[in-house]
Amino acid sequence: MKHRIVVLGAGYAGAYVAGNLARRLSPKDTVITVVNAVPNFVQRMRLHQLAAGRDIEAPQLADVFAGTGIRLRLARVTAVDPERQVVTVSGGDELGHDTLGYDTLVYALGSHGAGHVVPGAAEHAFDVSARPSALRLRERLDGLGQGARVLVVGDGLTGIEAATEIAESRPGLSVALIARGELGARLAAGARGHLRRACDRLGITVLEHTSVDAVEATRVLCADGTALASDATVWTAGFAVSRIAAAGGLEVTENGQIIVDRTMRSVSHPNVYAVGDSAHAMGDNGRPLPMSCASAGYTGRQAIEAIVGRLTGRTVATTKLVYAYNHISLGRRDAILQLVDDEGRAKPTYLGGRQPARIKAGILGMALWATSHPTYGMPKRKHRLAPTPDTTAERMIA
Repeated sequence: MKHRIVVLGAGYAGAYVAGNLARRLSPKDTVITVVNAVPNFVQRMRLHQLAAGRDIEAPQLADVFAGTGIRLRLARVTAVDPERQVVTVSGGDELGHDTLGYDTLVYALGSHGAGHVVPGAAEHAFDVSARPSALRLRERLDGLGQGARVLVVGDGLTGIEAATEIAESRPGLSVALIARGELGARLAAGARGHLRRACDRLGITVLEHTSVDAVEATRVLCADGTALASDATVWTAGFAVSRIAAAGGLEVTENGQIIVDRTMRSVSHPNVYAVGDSAHAMGDNGRPLPMSCASAGYTGRQAIEAIVGRLTGRTVATTKLVYAYNHISLGRRDAILQLVDDEGRAKPTYLGGRQPARIKAGILGMALWATSHPTYGMPKRKHRLAPTPDTTAERMIA
C-alpha cells in the first residue's frame, strides 16, 4: 500500500510543501492529497490590494497541480483525529461529511482575522484575511461616495498596508488609522518618520493611543468614550488560528497553534507536521516565529526535509528558521524594509521609498510563480521510501 500524505490547506505553506514533496518522493510509493476549501490559490499578502480595487491573479489549484500527481480535494476541513489518523471534511465532491485517512499529515490551515473578541466586529467590520472578505470590502468601497469615512483598526503590518493602499487607490475617501500605541512603534526612528510622512502624503488621519471597545454599523466606540463615525470599518487587529487542532487532541498553545519540534513535527503526534501560521515553531534565536509569509517558507522548507528524510531513511537536514526583517507596503510606489535583530527588535537600518517597493513586488511575483509551478525542475529520479519509514528517530544534520 502506498504511503498516504495529506496536506491540509493550499496557501503559501501548504502548496509549497505539497509541490516539493511531489517533486522529491516517488509516486510508486506515495500518494499526495491536498485539501483546500476554495478552488483558487489566494495571494494573501495582496488581499489589501484586492480590497482597494486592484486585480489580483488567483490561479486555479486544478491548473497549479495539473501534471504533478497531486490529488486535489476541494472541501472544508471540519475535524482531525490523530489517534485514528483520519481527517473529516465537508462539501466539495461529496455530500455531507467524508473522511480521509493518512499516514503523514501536513497541517497548513493558516490563520484568519481575530475580530470576534470585540463586540460588533464580526457583524459590522470588514477584514482582508481571506479573498471573500476582501471582495466584500471592495464592494462596500465601490458603493461609497466622495468624502465617505473609512476607519482601519489596527496599526500592525496589515493595518498599515490596508490604510495606505485604500487611501492611494481611492483618494476621494477619508481614511483614518487607529493605533493602540504609537504609530510604527516596532520600527526604527527613521522608519517611523518615513511612515508618518507617507500617511501625511496620502491624507490618512492617524489616531494614536486609542483602543476600540465596540464596532457598530456606522461608528466605532473607543475606550475613552469617543465615538468615531465610519462608513466602512476595516478590522486588522490581530489574527487567530482554527481550533480544529486543539479539538482533535493535538498539543497546542493557548491560541491554538500546534506545538512542534525543530523539524516541524507535532510534539504529541509524530506523524503530524505543522507549517505556516498553524505552527508554534521556535526560531534559531529562541523566539517563536511570527505569523508571516516568510515563516511559512522557512517552516515549510524544514518540514519538507524532515518528511523526505524520515520516509526515505536519510538523515534529516536542519534548515534555517529565522525572521530577519519586516516589509511594509505603503501603496504602490512606496514601502519600508525594516531589519530586525535576534530579539525581534528593529535595527537602526531600514530602506524606504521606491526601491523596497520594487523589492516587495518582486518577492510577491516570485512567490506566485513558485506556487504556480510547484514541481518545476522535477528530477527524473525520485527518492523511494525506505522499507520501514523512520517516524521516531532523531537523526539530523546542521
